[in-house]
Amino acid sequence: MAFRLAPTAEAQGFRLEAHETVGSTNALALERAREGDPGKLWVVSKRQESGRGRRGRAWATPHGNLAATLLLRAEGELRFAATLGFVAGLALAEALDAVVPAGRISIGLDGASAGSNRFELKWPNDVLASGAKLAGILLESSMLEGDRFAVAVGIGVNVVAYPTDLPYPATSLQALGSSCDAETLFLALSDAWASNARLWDAGRGLSAIRQRWLERAAGLGGQVAVRIDGTIVRGTFETIDEDCRFVIRDDKGAVLTITAGDVHFGAVASAGA
Repeated sequence: MAFRLAPTAEAQGFRLEAHETVGSTNALALERAREGDPGKLWVVSKRQESGRGRRGRAWATPHGNLAATLLLRAEGELRFAATLGFVAGLALAEALDAVVPAGRISIGLDGASAGSNRFELKWPNDVLASGAKLAGILLESSMLEGDRFAVAVGIGVNVVAYPTDLPYPATSLQALGSSCDAETLFLALSDAWASNARLWDAGRGLSAIRQRWLERAAGLGGQVAVRIDGTIVRGTFETIDEDCRFVIRDDKGAVLTITAGDVHFGAVASAGA
């Protein structure tokens, strides 16, 4: 089956550019923005050879995984655009729920008790299944003329394979017993994005997105360790605030608000991150 958009996405003016192999869907999307593309463009591929993860980490994907980037053009406050990662997480989790049959997939963070969601959202940009990373999200932006900017919302999903040389558990849909392919997942993702983006409403609906994200939040109420520039902060994951920043309460009762860091839960948080 070829990549295609859901009818709901087409009705809202989204467009599709599909490739068998790309260097980076994010890089290609931002290139299209600089060429004058008006946005609402999905760039998708089943193989990505030179993609990037958070903090510049290399992220290549073998054939059969999903690399998808949505190019958007906007104006106004960039801080609202930064919350699109939470829209992406919700959309992807809903898409996975729609196309992956219930069964073998369960949730358990580092031996913690299973949650009610088969797919959980780990702050700020991961989707977990069975306590392991199934997908990652990366936002990149580029300034354009006229005080406008382009945002590339990159979504990478381990459909058929996952990396084994990571410092944390990872998994794929295939490893979890699912036969869903990249094309089927993208079709559902384009549909789920359309509804969640409408709810987000250029940041005006962020409070609703925040609440829905918290309903799927991994590790909420549990012990957490956050690595920030080489320093580890420990406490209890309390919530995300109105700007979607990570909020923890340390052992002394102080509330800390974190804008960026690597998060570890459960046994990993207790033993050392």
